[in-house]
Amino acid sequence: MNELDDTCKRQPTIRTIPNISNLNSNGHIFGGWILSQMDSAAGVEAIRYVKGPVATVAVEAMKFHAPVLPGDWLSVYTSVTRVGTTSITINIEVTVMRQGVEEEIKVTEGDFIFVALDENHRPKKINRP
Repeated sequence: MNELDDTCKRQPTIRTIPNISNLNSNGHIFGGWILSQMDSAAGVEAIRYVKGPVATVAVEAMKFHAPVLPGDWLSVYTSVTRVGTTSITINIEVTVMRQGVEEEIKVTEGDFIFVALDENHRPKKINRP
């Protein structure tokens, strides 16, 4: 593999390790904490695309596939899947790297919809690149 191959790899918008304080009563990482990481990452992607402030208006098609465990290395990947007049849909895929496991494991995915905001916090038209 050459240096150019490494730069073409998919990169996470957020990568983090959850804290023990994020555990639920089952000993897994609390789903609400994972959801907040997804919203933050999708917000970054939406802000980058619209070049300004956005607000989350909907969460669609949220699915949990596997638990996140203490010590997992969480990666949140984002991509723009739809751009409307004032709204933008971001697809999110969350994976983990587990101790002793070589490949990433998909733990959750979903689509988050944001609306672009003007200086008065009202929806504004998105200028496409």
